[in-house]
Amino acid sequence: MTAVKYRVMLPGDHQALYKIWKDTAGLTIRKADSPKGFSAFLKRNPGFSFVVEHQDRIQGGILGGHDGRFGSIHHLVVLPEFRGQGIGKKLVSLSLEKIESAGIEKCHIFINKDNQAGIKFWKNIEWVERVELTMASYVF
Repeated sequence: MTAVKYRVMLPGDHQALYKIWKDTAGLTIRKADSPKGFSAFLKRNPGFSFVVEHQDRIQGGILGGHDGRFGSIHHLVVLPEFRGQGIGKKLVSLSLEKIESAGIEKCHIFINKDNQAGIKFWKNIEWVERVELTMASYVF
């Protein structure tokens, strides 16, 4: 396993993470992923999001938080050369520990239907696909 370190995500991490998000197949970028939206999310959910670094360079991360009722995870990413080492699973664990410690009992992630690698990852770490639900959104 490559020597990596985990730390809490900071607003200054946006540029490095945004590049990884853009280069990751199956991940959708939204207006909320702007530097302003990113910083607002971190401010509302302090200490719930993490990055993984190797040689002081960000190799992946996870945006985690909650709305007071349910936890949510957004944009779990690990660069391809660092996959298969348990890094994604560790990032999920770090975020879930914080979400659970806030008294939240359930956490969700939205996965694009065509993101087969993502679906496989979440199923492998015992998340349950919710096929009985339909998601609806309102865009301002």
